[in-house]
Amino acid sequence: MDAPVFPSSAPATPRAQGTDPLLGVNDVTLCYTTTEQIVTATWRVQFEVEAGDRFILLGPSGCGKSSLLKAVGGYMAPTEGQITLKGRQISKPGPDRMMVFQEFDQLLPWKTVKQNIMFPMVASGKYGRAEAADRADVYIDKVNLSRARDSFPHTLSGGMKQRVAIARGMAMEPDILLMDEPFAALDSLTRGQMQDELMGLWEETKFTLLFVTHSITEALKIGSRILLLSAHPGRVRAELNELDGVRGDPVRTKEMEAQIYSLLFGQDIHEDAE
Repeated sequence: MDAPVFPSSAPATPRAQGTDPLLGVNDVTLCYTTTEQIVTATWRVQFEVEAGDRFILLGPSGCGKSSLLKAVGGYMAPTEGQITLKGRQISKPGPDRMMVFQEFDQLLPWKTVKQNIMFPMVASGKYGRAEAADRADVYIDKVNLSRARDSFPHTLSGGMKQRVAIARGMAMEPDILLMDEPFAALDSLTRGQMQDELMGLWEETKFTLLFVTHSITEALKIGSRILLLSAHPGRVRAELNELDGVRGDPVRTKEMEAQIYSLLFGQDIHEDAE
């Protein structure tokens, strides 16, 4: 079978010589220690994210995608390698990295929509209460939740809760927004709508996104760049760039879906070099 033909694997946005990427993941191995064994989640993974990227981590379940996102968030330390943001090594969580999880219970149940969005802005000390309130109003409007401004989480649908979580993350204006399969638990219609809304928000503000998914279709719909990871333990199989030209062409999109699936599941990783 002919080798898949992918878009350019060169960096999407060439950097000036000697400058750092926004995010650098450098030969990162991640391990979990259980009572019985040490489990390797990823093995020497390396990639770079530039400002304005919509960078996707794509691979089968158990390949370490979420572990990598946790490590970028500062919630998990690499066993080997290092992760840097703006040239500084990440050692703990911080307001420069905001995360949106898959679970719907990530909101504080005793706070309203507006109060949930304000909370990290005020708690981090990045904004005062008045400015946080103004910013919350702006992002509530951006995610089309104006009528739910004073509602509590238990009154919201799953899609509405995810809109609140996205607004909360974006209102902080982090250097990078981290999203861990945020739409996986939604029904297919709501999931498609949320993907469209996320793309609309990106077109408006050009924020930097690191997004985890195991859906090839979702990766191609959202991503400008995709890192393909092998099955457990996660290793880099390929990096695909310049994907915006594929998105508007249904024929090329279908071809890419088939090629990505073949690359991820068609051969053992050790056979690729033969």
